[in-house]
Amino acid sequence: MFGLQVKTVNLKNEEERLSVHKFLESFGLKLDDDVDYTLVIEIDGNIKATCSKAKNIFKCFAVSDDLRGENVTSTLISALIDKLFEEGMYHSFIFTKPDKIKVFTSLNFKPIYEAHDAVFLEYGIYDINKALDKMGKDYEINSDNEKGALVMNCNPFTYGHRYLIEEASKQCKEVIVFIVEEDKSLFPFGERYKLVKEGTKDLSNVKVVPGGEYIISSATFPTYFIRQEDVRLKAYAEIDAGIFGKYFGPKFNITKRFVGEEPYCIVTNAYNETLKEVLPKHGMELIEIKRKEYNGSFISASKVRELIKNNNLEEVKNVVPEVTWKFLNSQKGKEIAEKIKKSNSPH
Repeated sequence: MFGLQVKTVNLKNEEERLSVHKFLESFGLKLDDDVDYTLVIEIDGNIKATCSKAKNIFKCFAVSDDLRGENVTSTLISALIDKLFEEGMYHSFIFTKPDKIKVFTSLNFKPIYEAHDAVFLEYGIYDINKALDKMGKDYEINSDNEKGALVMNCNPFTYGHRYLIEEASKQCKEVIVFIVEEDKSLFPFGERYKLVKEGTKDLSNVKVVPGGEYIISSATFPTYFIRQEDVRLKAYAEIDAGIFGKYFGPKFNITKRFVGEEPYCIVTNAYNETLKEVLPKHGMELIEIKRKEYNGSFISASKVRELIKNNNLEEVKNVVPEVTWKFLNSQKGKEIAEKIKKSNSPH
């Protein structure tokens, strides 16, 4: 390793960022927009290896052929783990290509789920089984009864979400609603969780639970090694559905998962198709429910955000439960509404 130098990249410096981007491009990879820390190994001022992280997800790895076998990946991973420890995080993940599994398992990463075009691994003393044990204990989820489940973002909680939850509650003795915890939405997780919990408290057989780190949002799934959007979406959906079927199903005795039919969004529709394909392999049935309509169109959170953006609040009142309406009129809600109005593409 003589002469190799591990360097932290200043991501705010356009020139430094571009040099990493160009190096990755030579491997058919890219630097994801959400990276918050990047390392490179240079020889004579030329980048020979790089890796990055976004929070506790490691990504954007590349090593020049002339440095293979020099324990470069191990050096970079160790440096990233040290950085996470500094930030108080002791558990990390990697999404990578299936042919890279051996590289990372040799560094003590454990595979969670392998799809056709991607594999998801984790590192640290914590793992998915311990996490689900803790979730079961913290939220008193007993695994005796068969259950139905929904995974929702609720950005924000609408009458459409409420309707799907109600329909599931009629078909199952118990229902768990997992709220996506990743904060990539305009409505923060804490607020989304409270709105759904408050807005379903009259449904005695429904339990609202934070999704945790293993219900992956598509916003978290890396773009760096899968450029084609349709292939990337398929890989993300396979991993997300596979984790749910393989781990959540047996742990909590979930035999049915409910989704809303998706007449408009190609991305969500493709995701639902993958759920239909993957979940039955793990003994779970997927049930599609026709969405609730208002004024001839389906109610959706994106429609609500669009109405807020266009300052059409009277119309919003017709498609959200009272708990959401009250929140939108609170100080916090008004601040979020202002952000939506200013954003180019409300998420």
